[in-house]
Amino acid sequence: MTKAQKADAIFARLAEAVPIPKGELDYINPFTLLVAVVLSAQATDKGVNRATGPLFKIVKTPEQMVKLGEAKLIDHIKTIGLFRAKAKNVIALSKALIENHKGEVPRNREALEALPGVGRKTANVVLNMAFGEPTIAVDTHVFRIAQRLGLAKGKSPREIEDQLVKIVPQRFMQHAHHWLILHGRYTCVARKPKCPDCPVKDLCPYKPKTKPADLG
Repeated sequence: MTKAQKADAIFARLAEAVPIPKGELDYINPFTLLVAVVLSAQATDKGVNRATGPLFKIVKTPEQMVKLGEAKLIDHIKTIGLFRAKAKNVIALSKALIENHKGEVPRNREALEALPGVGRKTANVVLNMAFGEPTIAVDTHVFRIAQRLGLAKGKSPREIEDQLVKIVPQRFMQHAHHWLILHGRYTCVARKPKCPDCPVKDLCPYKPKTKPADLG
């Protein structure tokens, strides 16, 4: 089996298990998605959703975010790690959207990455989820799972992303990183992967497989 055939088989099984995977961040429109992803750095999606639930009831646009102001935004997101820096970035990116993009989130990687607090992973998530672009956002789960499954190997998220883009079949590109994230979050977890429950265990080269008895 070639590496390309293996990738096709892996994603076919992940797709069979979860036909239409979805990100777990709550959002209303491209702007609130962008804000949620910026807030999710080094935080859990559940933690972000608890904070943004009340926030997104009153803030849905960059203009409303700027009007809310940094101090009140901090009150909403103070349960999230690095909340002060994130609040500063969210207000700054909101102002940049108003000044440079007529209040709209740009469908352009370079423009997104020019916004305060927005890196390549965040841009990829927004392009994928808000605009349907076939991008692959590499978070800690994707970084781990891609290497455990032998789909990619590298020391940086960009190395993993570039390799996945080359090997993931086009028909699976749209949802590829969501399948890997969900697989990493619920099955192929970091410390004690649930190998007995894994739909691709026979295709996985990861040596220290967890046995049913080990899961307690």
